[in-house]
Amino acid sequence: MRRAGRVVRNVLDRLAEMIRPGLTTEELDAEAMRMCREHGAEPLFKGVPGRGGAGPFPGSICASLNEEVVHGIPSRRMIRSRDIVSVDFGVRLDGWCGDAAETFPVGEVDRKVGHLVSVTRNALAMAVDMCRPGENWSNIARAIQTYVESEGLSVVREFVGHGIGQDMHEDPKIPNFVSRELEARDVVLQPGLVLAVEPMVNLGSPRVEYASDGWTVVTGDRLASAHFEHTVAVTDRGADVLTNGR
Repeated sequence: MRRAGRVVRNVLDRLAEMIRPGLTTEELDAEAMRMCREHGAEPLFKGVPGRGGAGPFPGSICASLNEEVVHGIPSRRMIRSRDIVSVDFGVRLDGWCGDAAETFPVGEVDRKVGHLVSVTRNALAMAVDMCRPGENWSNIARAIQTYVESEGLSVVREFVGHGIGQDMHEDPKIPNFVSRELEARDVVLQPGLVLAVEPMVNLGSPRVEYASDGWTVVTGDRLASAHFEHTVAVTDRGADVLTNGR
C-alpha cells in the first residue's frame, strides 16, 4: 500500500506544480492518467458507477473548485486566480489501494478562504497524530469537529472517511464529527487497520447538495469548501502515513 501511496503522492505533487490560472481541470486529469500508466497503476475513481441516473465517473481525478466539496468532474472549465482547487486521487497498484486529497490555493486567495484551507489541513494533521492503537475514533472525530467549529467553520456530515485496502471503500466508516450512531458503534483503532482519513470543511453551513451532473457535490450556500486526505496505517508505534511519499 505504501507503493500505491507513493504513486498518489507523486501525482498530487505534479498537479500542484501545474495548477495555474488558465489551465483546465481536464488537463490535470490527463496528466494524472499519463502518470498512472507510467507507473502501471489503475485509477480508482474512473468508471465508478454513478448514483441515480448519473453515468460512471469519467475522470481519473476528482477536481472540485471553490464551492464544490468533492467528486468534481474534470472538464474544460478553466482555473482562475484566487480559486481553490481540491484534487482527490487514488490508485490500485498490484491489488492494493492508496487515496489522498489536497486543496490548492491559486495565487492570493481571500483571507477567509485561506483560513479555511489552513484549518482543514490542520484538522487532518491532528487526526493523523491521534491514530494510535486503543484510541476510539469518536475521540478523534470530536477533536476534529471541536477544532473546526472553534475556528468558525463547519464539518461536512454527508461524506466520511473509510477503511481502505484491496478495495477503495472498506469498513469501518470514520466520520469527522460525533453522532449518537458513532458513540453507539465506536471504532477502536488496532494495529494493521488502514484508514482513509479525510476531513471536508465548509466556510459556511455544513449543508451540501448534488449539482445537475449527478456527481459534483456543492455547498448549499455556495461558499467555499476544502478537503484534505491521507491513507494512514495504524501500527504499534502509532500512525504511519502511506501517502506522504516516503
